[in-house]
Amino acid sequence: MTGAATIEAMQAEADTRRWLERAVIGLNLCPFAKAVHVKRQIHYAVYLPAGDESLIEMLLAEAHELTARDASVRDTTLLIAPNTLADFLDFNDFTVRAERKLARAGFDGVLQLASFHPHFQFAGSAADDIANATNRAPYPTLHLLREESVGRAVDAFPDAEAIFERNIETLEALGQAGWDALDVGPGSARP
Repeated sequence: MTGAATIEAMQAEADTRRWLERAVIGLNLCPFAKAVHVKRQIHYAVYLPAGDESLIEMLLAEAHELTARDASVRDTTLLIAPNTLADFLDFNDFTVRAERKLARAGFDGVLQLASFHPHFQFAGSAADDIANATNRAPYPTLHLLREESVGRAVDAFPDAEAIFERNIETLEALGQAGWDALDVGPGSARP
């Protein structure tokens, strides 16, 4: 993030927690998030360097840490990178490389990688389309999920494939002004 202020770890984590609580859980964008949040099974890790050179190594380390613990202690990890990959297309390319590295490291079928970015944009959509907010977080964020936990959650949720459409409807009803009122951007939380 050339020319931008450096975000510290406490601020990045506080902003991400605020986004999770107000948007993801508050709007029920992910019906599985509340349970792991309430049980304190989400691990927040922050990568502070301005370049992404070591981010994949940190992601792999976090993947090892996640799988080394019981899901009842740590079910998922959010790796927040507030000072790098500000360009969404660069982040998207990085995520593809990260998925390949995770697979080569033996995590295929064990972990899934989801990604969130402040400028997330679905292919073919306009940058200001409110539907993009379903995948927008305050900072570039890599989300490691256990395949086993995802499977259990999907089995428990009778209409999991409808989540995406429902999220779009929720955000369209909320509108940009409603999204802005959630105040879930960078610097919104007090660490």
